[in-house]
Amino acid sequence: MTRPRPAVVATAATVAVLCLCCLFWYSRSKPSAPPPSSSVGALGPVSLTDTSSADDLAPTLVYAHNLLLRKGPNFRIYVRWIRGQMVRTRRQDNPSFDDPESFVLQIQKGVIHANIGDISNYLNASSPPNAPLKNISIQPEGDQLRLHGTIHKIFSLPIELVGSLTPTPDGRVQFHVTKLNVLKIPLKGLLGGFHVELSDLVHASNIPGVQIVDNDIIFDTQKLLPPPHIHGQLTSVRVSPPDIKVIYGNAGNDETRLAQWHNFLRLSGGTLDFGKLTMHHVDLTMIDASQDPWFDLDLVNYQAQLVNGYTRMTAQAGLEIFMPDLDEQTPKKASESITLEWLRDRNRSLPLDVPIK
Repeated sequence: MTRPRPAVVATAATVAVLCLCCLFWYSRSKPSAPPPSSSVGALGPVSLTDTSSADDLAPTLVYAHNLLLRKGPNFRIYVRWIRGQMVRTRRQDNPSFDDPESFVLQIQKGVIHANIGDISNYLNASSPPNAPLKNISIQPEGDQLRLHGTIHKIFSLPIELVGSLTPTPDGRVQFHVTKLNVLKIPLKGLLGGFHVELSDLVHASNIPGVQIVDNDIIFDTQKLLPPPHIHGQLTSVRVSPPDIKVIYGNAGNDETRLAQWHNFLRLSGGTLDFGKLTMHHVDLTMIDASQDPWFDLDLVNYQAQLVNGYTRMTAQAGLEIFMPDLDEQTPKKASESITLEWLRDRNRSLPLDVPIK
């Protein structure tokens, strides 16, 4: 068999290399495939291939029982139980305990109480100086509420409203006024002298979250009350002395059974900031360390409670924090931090609050 000449072999090899180069150039010059489709949620488009971003932007699931949640210095609510989500209000910012405006608690189902006396105190404490209605007090009257106050028309006049509460389809609370008296005289007899109308009680520019429609005062609690804000589909709002009881969704309300649960707040999924920490794939449970009927938790000032509690990590890298009530703090513990001087001396004993096995 005759061997090919070296020149022929070299020529063939050169042609083969050129062909491969042309093939590679052609494949690179073809238009690339379109990117995978993306899902669009409440926060805008999120690429399905960017799983970390999708997980970070996902809402954090919220589950709580027997939680006394403080909303600023002058208001609190009693969460018998809720199930819902902690939804960020700004796409670029994680929900944070240090910024109660950074999230909204979107309730899917649950039962929440608000003390009627607390509502009176909050309205008086938060009213602007030019509010038309002063010295507010609220009392239950059967399944209705009776509101007393003072309105200024030339001179101060005592006024009284009686009405019922109902939820609106958009998640607000409607107070339907059935009686309006001035000086304990039915309003109709005084219209000629004082010209007092329901709209005199509230000016939209003075009190955000309050609107007058005919004989109704409509409250947007998400704007009227301090953060953390709560929103959801209301099933019923009713007077249940000494409280107003609000039910979301198809929530059950068996008080005997609900009272058997531990007091806790559980958060899972999404991303959460607290203090200097950012927790991804949130797995955090705050548990009442006392035996009180309610877990008194102030999210705005949570660090003092956290410092005075006991924290442990779970096998799944979650955190469980057993926390004292707000009025059971022992501030001395906050000063027992580990210093560099302590680390230099191995003969120093562990802090008293550290469990030793």
